[in-house]
Amino acid sequence: MEILSVNIGKPQPIDTKSGLTGIFKIPQAGSVKIEKLGLCGDTIIDLVNHGGEDQAVYLYGQPDYDWWSEQLGRELPAGIFGENLTVSEMESASLTIGDRFLIGEVVLEATSPRIPCVTFSERMNDPKFTKKFLAEKRTGIYCRVLTGGEISTGMKIDYKPYEGIQIAANEILMDYKNPSVETMRRYLKAPIHKIGRADYETKLAAI
Repeated sequence: MEILSVNIGKPQPIDTKSGLTGIFKIPQAGSVKIEKLGLCGDTIIDLVNHGGEDQAVYLYGQPDYDWWSEQLGRELPAGIFGENLTVSEMESASLTIGDRFLIGEVVLEATSPRIPCVTFSERMNDPKFTKKFLAEKRTGIYCRVLTGGEISTGMKIDYKPYEGIQIAANEILMDYKNPSVETMRRYLKAPIHKIGRADYETKLAAI
């Protein structure tokens, strides 16, 4: 794997929610610093549903890009899905919570699949795109930053699959609203996103 594009967004107007969004990501030349809360210079408007230490960096893979380009019948520029890093040879279907991505001194850890919102549909100029995106389970992956540092386009990525309890990112998409008790207990054994962890812990405590 390698980084094909490093993308950050500045506040731009959009006809949803607060009227502003950081989803319009633009490829960057040169190196960009990654810290605990993500890429320096990147904008996150909706801090309730996006960003934070467990959604610090969003990765999307070129194989999924190629699939969507074929389905939509057009070339898709890097950053259109709102990802910070466009990555070669990375498919959403192969990702597991806890997987790590080593990029030079930077270490990222997968925490959750992307659950898209109405802003994403507006970005894609298709009011139904959110449902399509979820249905195809090609949602990329959010990561926490275990070790920060500098990254740039062309850097190699050393991919380390998680060796603990295997929770496929796509599996979470299938039942994230109403998981079974057994499923929640299993999810809590993996390094999942803290919002999901709090939700599962609350649900289990109420049983």
